[in-house]
Amino acid sequence: MNLSLYGHEDHWIAVDCGMMIRQDLPDNPLQVPDLSALDTLGIQPRALVITHGHEDHIGAAAWLWPKWGCPILATPLAAALLRNKFTERGLATAAIEVIDPGEARDLAPFSVRFLPLTHSIPESCALLIQAGDHRVLHTGDWKLDPEPLIGTPVDEALFRSLAPVDLVVGDSTNAPVPGHSRSEGDVARALATAIAGCEGRVVVSCFASNLARVLAIGRAAARCGRRVSLMGRSMERLVATARGLGYLDDFPALVPVRDLGYLPPEEVLVIATGSQGEPRAALSRLAQGRHPHFELTAGDSVIFSAKAIPGNEYLIARLKRALERFEVILFDEFNHPELHASGHPAQEELKTLYEWLQPLHLLPAHGEPEHQQAHIELAEDLGISAPMAPSNGDLVRFDAQGLRLEQRLPLSPCIVQRNTVAPLAGMGAASAGGRQGTLFLALSVAAAEGGWTRIGRLMVDASQCSAMDEASFTDWLDDQLDDLRLPTLAALRQALQPRLLHWLADHLHRVPEVHLQLMATDTENLASDLS
Repeated sequence: MNLSLYGHEDHWIAVDCGMMIRQDLPDNPLQVPDLSALDTLGIQPRALVITHGHEDHIGAAAWLWPKWGCPILATPLAAALLRNKFTERGLATAAIEVIDPGEARDLAPFSVRFLPLTHSIPESCALLIQAGDHRVLHTGDWKLDPEPLIGTPVDEALFRSLAPVDLVVGDSTNAPVPGHSRSEGDVARALATAIAGCEGRVVVSCFASNLARVLAIGRAAARCGRRVSLMGRSMERLVATARGLGYLDDFPALVPVRDLGYLPPEEVLVIATGSQGEPRAALSRLAQGRHPHFELTAGDSVIFSAKAIPGNEYLIARLKRALERFEVILFDEFNHPELHASGHPAQEELKTLYEWLQPLHLLPAHGEPEHQQAHIELAEDLGISAPMAPSNGDLVRFDAQGLRLEQRLPLSPCIVQRNTVAPLAGMGAASAGGRQGTLFLALSVAAAEGGWTRIGRLMVDASQCSAMDEASFTDWLDDQLDDLRLPTLAALRQALQPRLLHWLADHLHRVPEVHLQLMATDTENLASDLS
């Protein structure tokens, strides 16, 4: 999730308002940011500013914005996607204002300028935020793509003209990765080669929001004499929205899925949702033989043009096993890594941007603790002050003395259920009567062989319950993760619940209500391509 707030002279603006999917809970509900700390501090944003249209940056707006009722500033594509979400919930859309990339808006005492950067969705922008004597660059999600397919490469002169900026709040997702991220142009050529070599029908699965990838697939299909069909509601919706904004003018004419049976196999290409193994997505329906108009047969090809989001490995492996029963040919990130590109900057891109901007300070955001730490080390090698890695709930002050943590605010998981947002109930018996205080626990885990391992810092807020020995608790927790060899986050959470309650009962005078959040990552790279 992404929700940042910037305050100056008791006035505030919010940047982005995203959600995440809780894979460790039944039915995989949506989790949205907890606004209780804002209520406690009396923070009421005078505007919500959107950097780009990915779900982890806009997905919670329709649920949380009604508490604010402020203007929403977004570029055309993000604004269109937000209008769709608001309309689905029966909300008025008048507050959504379209800002073209490159424009500035006065939100006194703030001035906000939208600076175009390339990413895996069009119109992604960094924000130059000026308040008082300070200029802050909030990067959002970005990369330096010399051939983005949709839109233009990053304007070096524009970013050089900003130097020096006082502070960069920067994307840390690929900070541990050396080199440069792959260009969408390179992926397009690799896809064209792969599709040209396929003999039967072809199904390509990618993120619907990666419109450059969708365009590349459509162009490759046209060159190979294949007709294109879309499968999946989000894919159909995104393509329709993008065409309405003029982004897919040379995209081939579409064939309804129900008509594909009339075409020879070598003339068929389907672009489908479901690259992450989502049980209800189009690709899973094909793998189960449950699509009413399309059935895979031996010799067909299925191309995964997306990297597995950490935590989805089990679902994707199950999906691939189901596809293999049809004797199809599979292309994925392991046997054809050239068919996907990250939307986030690797180390050489970070160095290049910071050479242009000459920032004095860095606050590493958007990544797990190990990604933030790698970002800090890179910045310090460049002579940039980076004294901290913020966590969710941190209130950070930036002034003439630099950056410092002012307060760490407790946050509760908030889940969308039955069309409402509510705090997640405590774990099992922890929510029953007799519990005293509250323990908030969040940990990042990575899939290891046969089980799970903890990654980065353990985030514990035990301020509302009896004092506990966090070092002893962390050692115990690591032993449990090593012992629990389970295939999914949901299974891990279910097994960890009773053990956690028993440990607390043995070590605390009063057992608190417990809020546990598990977040999946990997040890090499966080694939944040909801993005």
